[in-house]
Amino acid sequence: MAQKHSHAAGKKGGAWKILLVLVVLLALAAGAALLFARSEINGRTTDAEPVTVSIQQGSGVSAIAQKLKDAGVIRSTYLFRWYVGQKGTAAKLQYGDFALTPGTGYDDLITALSTYAKAETVRVTIPEGTTAIAIAQKMEAAGLCSAEDFLKEANEGDFSEYTFWQYVPDDADAPDRFMKCEGYLFPETYEFLKDDTVHNYVATFYAQFDAQITDEMYAELKKQDMTLPQLITLASFVQEEAGNSQDSNVAQVFRNRLAADSPYPRLQSNTSSYIQSDSDNNYLWNWVAPYYGGWDNIPENIVAAYDTYSCKGLPAGPISNPGIAAIKAALAPQPNEEAKDAYFFVTDLKGSYYYARTLSEHSANCQKAAQVNKTVNTEK
Repeated sequence: MAQKHSHAAGKKGGAWKILLVLVVLLALAAGAALLFARSEINGRTTDAEPVTVSIQQGSGVSAIAQKLKDAGVIRSTYLFRWYVGQKGTAAKLQYGDFALTPGTGYDDLITALSTYAKAETVRVTIPEGTTAIAIAQKMEAAGLCSAEDFLKEANEGDFSEYTFWQYVPDDADAPDRFMKCEGYLFPETYEFLKDDTVHNYVATFYAQFDAQITDEMYAELKKQDMTLPQLITLASFVQEEAGNSQDSNVAQVFRNRLAADSPYPRLQSNTSSYIQSDSDNNYLWNWVAPYYGGWDNIPENIVAAYDTYSCKGLPAGPISNPGIAAIKAALAPQPNEEAKDAYFFVTDLKGSYYYARTLSEHSANCQKAAQVNKTVNTEK
């Protein structure tokens, strides 16, 4: 019995020794982590020369932290993000080219990054409703990059750091869509750093788009059982057909047509159809056809997916890059009584909108609009 007791006591003693060693190791690890954090935040002495870090317009704290780590200025992106959050200085951080020394303390880094950096920039204004191809052409005209490189990166690059990107299907899952980037290059006036990368130029557009779509909007999409691509596609038609005080009314007409019990399940919008006249802003004719070298060269599945007179429901993708007003109207329209139950609308050259529930009412409105147009043309 004495031997068993001694053996048990030996086991207990061994367990306590192991526990003590673990406690010591944890204490050492905690101490090392504390020393690392302190030296990282307060700064450390190095022989390193200053490096240039380029921060693009619209960069968030996470993107800035990654840039700093990639340049060797900081060692922990998590610690930097946490510290900026604790200080409440995220909104003060600027974009531009910064000369920063590796090992600099976080307070000094924040001060440097909060000072506007003089850098050679190019201003580019993108109006609401501009197509992806037109945006690429503007970037090329501004001397920033070629249109071809811009579109390639916008369609094929990895932008998974942005929330919206996870909701935009890849080409393999959307074979009838014309361009993946269409609809998500947010229209705005930008100051682009000259000689920046094509990826960063595209990311600036996507970051701005990502900032527009709030958690509340995602919740509303889920409530309506609507996808983000569906919302932006609808918004692009609202933008092209209105883009003014009539956004909600036009959005409601389209939503009425898209309803499950609609007697008119096609959008029938001249902004994307086989119908073409010189006065029309027609996505298929003005942008898709030239891209493929002519109407007859457009793949049949693309024509079928974007001709709103033949395809039921929404087309395969957006037809332009809408502004936030059109997006909000498409998500939650606030129509007036005239448009609330309408399935048709027509406009005249004076900018008036006529709404109708029946085809006969619409035909009468078309005659009214034609008469106004005749008067306007006579006055020219």
